[in-house]
Parts: sequence; C-alpha cells; structure tokens
Amino acid sequence: MNDNDIVVEAWNTVLFDKFARFKHLIVAGLSGHSDELLSRRLYRTGERVLDVGCGFGDTTIRIAGEVGPTGQAVGVDCAENFVRASEQDALASGVRNASFFAADVQVDDLRGPYDHAFARFGTMFFTLPGAALRNIRMALKPGGVLMQIVWRNREDNPWLHEAELRVREIVPVKSHEEANEVHCGPGPFSMSGADMVSSMMRSAGFVGITFERFDTDICIGRNLDDAVEFAMALGPAGEIIRLAGEQGERLKPQVVVALRETLSAYVREDGVWAPSSTWFITARNPGRDQDKH
Repeated sequence: MNDNDIVVEAWNTVLFDKFARFKHLIVAGLSGHSDELLSRRLYRTGERVLDVGCGFGDTTIRIAGEVGPTGQAVGVDCAENFVRASEQDALASGVRNASFFAADVQVDDLRGPYDHAFARFGTMFFTLPGAALRNIRMALKPGGVLMQIVWRNREDNPWLHEAELRVREIVPVKSHEEANEVHCGPGPFSMSGADMVSSMMRSAGFVGITFERFDTDICIGRNLDDAVEFAMALGPAGEIIRLAGEQGERLKPQVVVALRETLSAYVREDGVWAPSSTWFITARNPGRDQDKH
C-alpha cells in the first residue's frame, strides 16, 4: 500500500467516522470562512464549478444554488463514504444540479472542463500537492479560477494549536509509521506558508496568484464537553491520542481535564467560539488575453 492509498483508507474509515460524529461542527461550526467567500457571489448562472475535497457536500450544494438550474456544481472527494453522504444530503435538499464522484485529485480524470474550481480545506491533505494543483488547473477552462480556503499558521488558530500543546504535555507522541496506522496526509497547516504555496501554484501553471487573510471566530462546540470531545477526536491533538493507542486511551482522563481548562476561555452563552485564521487563495488558469505576451 503506497502513501496515497493509506491516506484514502484513513478518510474512508477512521476519519470519516469522526467527521460524521462531529458533522454539526464540520458543516456549521467551521463554515464561517466559506460563508464569507461564497457570499461574494463568485459564480454566475449557467457555470460549471468543481468543488475539490467536497466532504459532506455542503459547499457543493451552496454553489449549485449560485449557478442555478442551467449550471452544475460537481463535488469530488477521495473517499467514497463522503461522496455517498453528499449525494444523500443533496437529494434530501431537493438539489438536482449537484453531482458527486470519488477520485484521486492528484492523478485521476476530473471530468472537466470547468469554468471555475473551489476548495474549502480540501487541498491541504494531498501527498502530492503539486500534482493535484496541476490536475485541477488542467480541468479548468482558459481563464478559469481556483479559489481555495486553507488554514494559516498554528499560532493564529489557537483552538487547534493550544489543544495540541496541552495533549503533547500528557501523551507520548508517536509517528504514523511507529504506530503502523493510517493517516490523513500532510495535515491542516501544510499550506499555511504563502511563499511556499505561491511557488507551488506557479509550478503547477497558475497565474494571478493572490492571498487574502480572513479571521473570524468559529464554533468548536455546542458546549464545553462538545468542544473537548471534538479536540480529542480530530486535528493534531486527536491524532496524538489516536496514535498513542492503548496508552492514549488510558491518559484520556488527564487530557480531558487539561483541555477543559484550555478551552474554557472560549465558552460563550451560545457555545464555544474560538479565533481562527485562513488564507483565501485565488489563482487563474492562463489562456485569456491578459495572459498573452
């Protein structure tokens, strides 16, 4: 099994199960960033848009509403389980111009051409990000735009970073190789460096690359217990506990105490809300008059 097979297996099994458990936070709690970007009316009626790493398909369904019945929103994910969940949600919502398929974005045919592509936290886990970005660009029409949302650095996302630091104080850290476990890929902060990502995107053939910082508070729990369970299941803190195996399980009571202390700073009357920070990255597939020299 190669590295990419390991990542796909992780998203289809242990990670999907955890995401499904916390779907209320993944879809609604973390949507502040995509809500901001999609509120800008990025897409026109009749356009065809690819949603990369679509997860539960909530952004695909919203894009389908923007492009209208003559347009099409197409969600792609490496995990069949997410694709099936997305199809069920689209059907339940009565959305007929959204479709979904499973594929390895790094190498598979993405069924283009598309007018544009969108990705909310969907490009940070590729084992071969350069290949994935190039494949996305090649699926775009000339002049088509890729809009990505990725996490900025750890320090500007304390709900993830502080939880990780507290867990590291308690639970021994093991690598995926040491634990012989599947993993999600490079991780949530793999595209936080603007210079590195810009260079990668230029190598993939994109032009007009821009970065916009966006900060907002996001809901990480309906209450403190929910927030602690979320931190222990997903993100860097959750991975440390999972990879520690039986020892991680034994140490969970101590972790709960530490995380309750850390996350209590973010408790409000309407839930647990923490500061978060992302990049909105815009890049264009060349081909229109402005790209000719």
